[in-house]
Amino acid sequence: MMSPAGNHDMNPAFSVIFLTTLIGAAQGLFIALVVSQPHGLEGADGLQSFAVVGGLTSLGLLVLGLVSSFFHLGRPERAWRAATKWRTSWLSREVIALPLLMLCVGTYTALQWPIVETVPAVIKVVGVTGVVLVAILFICTAMIYACVKFLQEWSSPWTLINFTLLGSASGFVLASAIGASMGQINTAQLASIAMTLVALGLFSRLFTFYRNSTIKFRSSIQSAVGIKHQFITQRSMGMTGGSFNTKAFFHHASAAVMQNIKVLVILCAFILPFLLVGGYLLVSISELLWLAFVIQFVGLVAERWLFFAQANHPQNIYYQTIG
Repeated sequence: MMSPAGNHDMNPAFSVIFLTTLIGAAQGLFIALVVSQPHGLEGADGLQSFAVVGGLTSLGLLVLGLVSSFFHLGRPERAWRAATKWRTSWLSREVIALPLLMLCVGTYTALQWPIVETVPAVIKVVGVTGVVLVAILFICTAMIYACVKFLQEWSSPWTLINFTLLGSASGFVLASAIGASMGQINTAQLASIAMTLVALGLFSRLFTFYRNSTIKFRSSIQSAVGIKHQFITQRSMGMTGGSFNTKAFFHHASAAVMQNIKVLVILCAFILPFLLVGGYLLVSISELLWLAFVIQFVGLVAERWLFFAQANHPQNIYYQTIG
């Protein structure tokens, strides 16, 4: 229902890009709320209202992600069928995990409402359950791509690591911005965690850039055309006009554009947010955190586009390579 598990589209659909970035931020934000709750933050008079506002924001992002996923469907009215293959499909598991997390986040937020009298232990149980569901959803979403063995850029534990780190970093930056704007709690701890996650995300993404550039692909032009001659040069894609194969499995961006997007990702998703959050810790201006979140989200949208576009489908050895 929500990710291109069936067609492995290398021409990225923005509905899927926004799905994964929005729910990633929501998941990270919810983790930040739960982490803040049991221990309390210094100056935590507004911790309950922070949990309510943060919970509503997390739930809103999850809803937006779910809505965006429907734009990727040919028959949205049949979306419920995506959950029926949960025994074998990571996509089906994601379809189940997302609504369960939404229910848990909604319950957690309702329990924090000032007019509701709730035993703290109940809030803690719901919060921990939600964090477990966050972890499950990260795994399901990442494994939709990591389980595709013939796309070697995706088929790696680093897919899960990157999805988790980038979503968590985005969520903690957003949590810091919300807390700082409310002005009733000290968000230095959240901001420090956000900086750590951004730094770890940069390291993991730079490593995957390097890994992807050094992959030794199992397929070759020889295996694509079925000729084992040592020297083969392709002069044509094999047809005079375009087809589904030449459109759906390739992004058509030049090498220069791909390189520029990579630079954009490094700057906007990691370096600038890190500096802006660090600046907040020095001068305590909440606007820096909001600017960091907006810039980082733009960078993460570009990062997710690059994640999909950089996957080299074996069919492109024949259809997209021209000597």
